[in-house]
Amino acid sequence: MTQTPQSLLDAARARALAPDFTRTFDDPVEGEGPLSGLNVAVKDLFDVRGQVTRAGSLVRKDASPAIKDAVAVARLRGAGAGFVGHANMTEFAYSGLGLNPHFGTPLTPLKEGCIAGGSTSGGASAVARGVADIALGTDTGGSARIPAAFCGLFGFKATAQSISREGAVPLSHSLDSVGVLTRDVGLLRPVLNVLRDRPLPASSAPRAVIVPENFGMDGLDTEVVDAFEAALEVLRASGVSVRRQTLDFFEDYRALPVWQFSAVESRAHHGAYFDQTRTELDPRVASRMARADGVTGIEFARTIAAREALIARADRLFGDTPVALPSVAIMPPKLDDLNDDATYDRINLLALRNTSLANVIDGCSVSIPITGHPGTGLMLTAPAGRDAMLITMAETLQGAW
Repeated sequence: MTQTPQSLLDAARARALAPDFTRTFDDPVEGEGPLSGLNVAVKDLFDVRGQVTRAGSLVRKDASPAIKDAVAVARLRGAGAGFVGHANMTEFAYSGLGLNPHFGTPLTPLKEGCIAGGSTSGGASAVARGVADIALGTDTGGSARIPAAFCGLFGFKATAQSISREGAVPLSHSLDSVGVLTRDVGLLRPVLNVLRDRPLPASSAPRAVIVPENFGMDGLDTEVVDAFEAALEVLRASGVSVRRQTLDFFEDYRALPVWQFSAVESRAHHGAYFDQTRTELDPRVASRMARADGVTGIEFARTIAAREALIARADRLFGDTPVALPSVAIMPPKLDDLNDDATYDRINLLALRNTSLANVIDGCSVSIPITGHPGTGLMLTAPAGRDAMLITMAETLQGAW
């Protein structure tokens, strides 16, 4: 059968986009608004009406198409945005590296053969390649900010309660939040204003940041160290005080078994798939879900209580002074270096280490690409409700680079 020029074009487009998307679709804009003319890559765990939400997994391939948009998708649609497709991701969003054995693994365009990071891997790659202007993602332990750093983007983890997650497949209801990735910092504020229940309030940039000396600064790649120190110099030149401090808070934070949240709660949400079709799951995802079997109800209750205490302490301790860290301790690793499970587990933990802080303290966080050091990011993290402050800081720094 002879292919038409249009079918050839569509096939070429699909090859160019794979594996960034589990499915592409042309979703016509229905009106005008503040996001008119902008295209969005929607992480494949947000419902888009008429489409099957796979959450990066083959076990959901026979699910019924969504009858309505997720709240976040509906708000973007109402603001005039168009949709490129469902962006690829780690299965069930359960990893910081973005590998997917079912649909392929997106790579960063910044470094040959290196991963895009995850779990919002396809959305980050699509935005970095110019296929989309915005990626709508989630962030449970760094899933927006890790790929933002690896792909040279701005990545924002919103305060969890500020943006509805209705219509999004959960991983951990305790830690999940909505995330946004863009090439242009100037898009963060209008996109968040569309997504949020209330517009961002007016806010000034912080006058100081805290750099912990007993958390997040060990095991760094040399290039990450160089990039971070360069970023701190930019902060100082912008009039921001950089305070290096050793804080007892981080000793208590590191004692918290953060992994329990995703292990236990993923089984609560996806237990039927785990019990009935476990052999069809990514083995690395299934092994993490299986860890819930070793957690008693009493142990998990204690972990929840300890986290609540850390949330209150973080608000008192940090307030309007963000914690500054490298977004990720490592440079984007090569996909071929992640074949060994032990290596994968070690690198996954390093990738998630710094970013997970924001989720545990129920806060907000932004990753800012560090000019001159592609694949790295400066991360600023603050307690809940300081979203506007972090956005203002990111906007201020754009001209300082």
